[in-house]
Amino acid sequence: MRDKNNKKSLGLWICSSLVVGNMIGSGIFLLPASLAPYGGVSILGWLATSLGALMTALVFVRLSRKFPRQGGPYRYAYDNFGPLAGFCVAWSYWVSIWCGNAAIAVAAVTYTSFFIPELQASPLAGLIAALTLLWSLTLLNIRGVREAGIFQLVTTVLKLLPLLAVGLAAFFVFDAQSFEPFNLSSEPLVTSVTATAALTLWAFLGLESATIPADTVKTPEKTIPRATMIGFLIAAVVYMSSQIAIISVVPNSQLQSSGAPFADAANLIWGNWAGYIVAIGAVISCVGALNGWILLQGQVPMTAARDKLFPQIFADKNNEGVSKIALAFSSVLISILVIANFSEGLVALFTFAILVSTLGIFIPYLLSIAADIKFIVKRWAIEKDVVSLTTAILALLYCCWAISGIGLKSTLWGIALIMMGLPIYWFLHKRKK
Repeated sequence: MRDKNNKKSLGLWICSSLVVGNMIGSGIFLLPASLAPYGGVSILGWLATSLGALMTALVFVRLSRKFPRQGGPYRYAYDNFGPLAGFCVAWSYWVSIWCGNAAIAVAAVTYTSFFIPELQASPLAGLIAALTLLWSLTLLNIRGVREAGIFQLVTTVLKLLPLLAVGLAAFFVFDAQSFEPFNLSSEPLVTSVTATAALTLWAFLGLESATIPADTVKTPEKTIPRATMIGFLIAAVVYMSSQIAIISVVPNSQLQSSGAPFADAANLIWGNWAGYIVAIGAVISCVGALNGWILLQGQVPMTAARDKLFPQIFADKNNEGVSKIALAFSSVLISILVIANFSEGLVALFTFAILVSTLGIFIPYLLSIAADIKFIVKRWAIEKDVVSLTTAILALLYCCWAISGIGLKSTLWGIALIMMGLPIYWFLHKRKK
């Protein structure tokens, strides 16, 4: 019975909420403070990142129409470049997801400490709260894709409300003088835009989310492209409008040291009660993002296991669309990471997790873009699709540009992660032969 219920259970709005929920997570609530040292030039960073992310989203839209199968970036790499490329994507994407989930779980507890100070005062209480949240959502996902999808839709709607409220306020509180001087940093304009674009990149990770659980999506060749574009546009509009509102309302000196820029903006616009509402929205945002990414942390190894690139223990039984072992094992790894680093504080854990997560996501992006270009070139004699080729090249240039802003240390982490997975691939490949 579960097989029938879960097989094609995700529609347009649940898929769209998966994209929005995974993109709008914990990072957006802190980004305005991180961008404050650059001043108004951060808007150019948002525009550059939005344009690059749009080009990347169009790549996934085309690929989801050509290959409407389970796995998303993993499937595109496997079908176009072979098992090794597929494994590299699955491995790096999986590591990226569960490292990011560790950061989101801890961030959710930190936002909750706004109402329950004991969670921040006592490391043990915070640790227990983080693990309780993690495993509660893991059990929800183990129950089935549809149950997790409905929860994702509800949390996405709830967390969008305070963000949209702050964004809409931009039309009423906009103050051009707040953007002067336009570039607060001492760096040249191009350098400042590159730096702000690198910071805003984290906010757009997840735009490919609807492509991964394709086997459980109704009419995936239509639903996934629409959900990807709907989710991207909603997130981009919320990001840009809210950033403009916060810069207009919160003094830059206060914004640079703010631990809750959205709540500070709400306080100044509507009063203290609004700050509490936005803080609640931040908690819901973290919980919704964590739920969506937990769903994907089970889907990626499950799909790779079907192709015998991951151990068979991760494959779903009876093709039911959910791998309980993959979900539970990923959450065990997250728990270990949280336990090992929680005593060092949120900033250290959050920074490390974002570093690994962002690096891991680029390999799937780059190989997906390469698959799109390969398909376009292959059909060039039949259909000279200049628009698709142009957007794919722009997406490739954007990803390379974004990688250049991450730094040598992050690049070395990415290489180390790939090398850690290769022995597993060779062992399974030899065993398969």
